[in-house]
Amino acid sequence: KAATTAEVRLDVIANISGEVVDLLALKSAGVVPENTLRAKVIASGEISNGVTVKGLSVTAGAQKAIEAAGGKVEE
Repeated sequence: KAATTAEVRLDVIANISGEVVDLLALKSAGVVPENTLRAKVIASGEISNGVTVKGLSVTAGAQKAIEAAGGKVEE
């Protein structure tokens, strides 16, 4: 099986309940398929709630938007 990487938009991250968004949260919310091994947050859409994005790749623009909304990005 090939490694599966999913791209996730900022506005999708903003709609996930909870303060921490990680790969498990994305799978639980049905945002990415169960076989996804990695996810990358892209700067598309808007985010206004301060969430912690944990263990996901994040583009530079997405990281700026997350931090501007009061959130943070963790490894």
